[in-house]
Amino acid sequence: MIPQEILKKIRQIEIRTSRIVTGALAIGWLRLLLAVVVGTAGGERLAMAESAPPEPFVYKTAGGRQLTLEADYPPGWQATDRRPAIVFFFGGGWTSGTPRQFQAQAEYFARRGLVCLRADYRLNSRDKVSADKCVEDARSALRWVRSHAAQLGVDPQRIVAAGGSAGGHLAACTFFAENINAPEDDLSVSARPNAMILYNPVFDMVALREHSLGKVLQGVSAEVITNMSPMYFIRKETPPTLVFDGTKDYLNAQDREFEAKSRAVGAPVEVRYTEGQPHGFFNNPPYLQQTTQAADEFLCRLGYLRPEPKVPLPSVSFRERPAKPVATVDAKPLKVQP
Repeated sequence: MIPQEILKKIRQIEIRTSRIVTGALAIGWLRLLLAVVVGTAGGERLAMAESAPPEPFVYKTAGGRQLTLEADYPPGWQATDRRPAIVFFFGGGWTSGTPRQFQAQAEYFARRGLVCLRADYRLNSRDKVSADKCVEDARSALRWVRSHAAQLGVDPQRIVAAGGSAGGHLAACTFFAENINAPEDDLSVSARPNAMILYNPVFDMVALREHSLGKVLQGVSAEVITNMSPMYFIRKETPPTLVFDGTKDYLNAQDREFEAKSRAVGAPVEVRYTEGQPHGFFNNPPYLQQTTQAADEFLCRLGYLRPEPKVPLPSVSFRERPAKPVATVDAKPLKVQP
């Protein structure tokens, strides 16, 4: 007889797999396979199966491509949990990047107790889309997580949106860009996060039109560009938000303006500036560790994490091109439009 603890773990793997591999036959096959593993090869092989990363969840199909969420689960995770979750959006100027950018942070916060998901989304270079479609995808991802909270072991009222640079813009748009939604989305499901952690984000897409990254706005109307600019929709109801920025970031003027406007309306926005650091600084030690620690403390203040037990901070983040910081563009300061 297979011990109850083993059966529980089998069930957890079934749940993670069932969103991709559908049908009772597939689940029955998985149960049989794992039972054979337990019966014939003992705990070592089962441990290997458990340590394998879960299959990504497909949250939508757009432009003929499946867009996925890669998951990292806390120790002792069960589908019956109601844990806080955090959804990370990678940077890359809406033209490049990979969900692996925030792998180090996701693994850290999973060990700390959060369900962590890293979202893929359409890109200008690969999918020939403008930035408003990236916003649609980000909002679709938040809706998918909230509507599947029961399967993910997530509390639907404690979902954090996080991201860096263009990904920080997308994370912010899950709250602010309420007028931009994919036609197939179920609008009865809220895309609003309950908190945000934004690493050198873009807040004003109107100002971006004359910048080198403005190509991602070609063919987009002025109204839509404004609608995906969080700067113009700041309000007191903004969820608790932590922003990281370097004083040498080309977006620094935007981030300071966002902070000032947020304070003026009483929005709970906290901005941490790192002196002398450029765009993308959070990818590199020691700032990777410093920003992760500050984000941990922020989540503790919200009650999403407990101060203990501590786990080691991430040592190295994923860098697709180590010689060039993720999402680095020309360093010309970007001013806020009046």
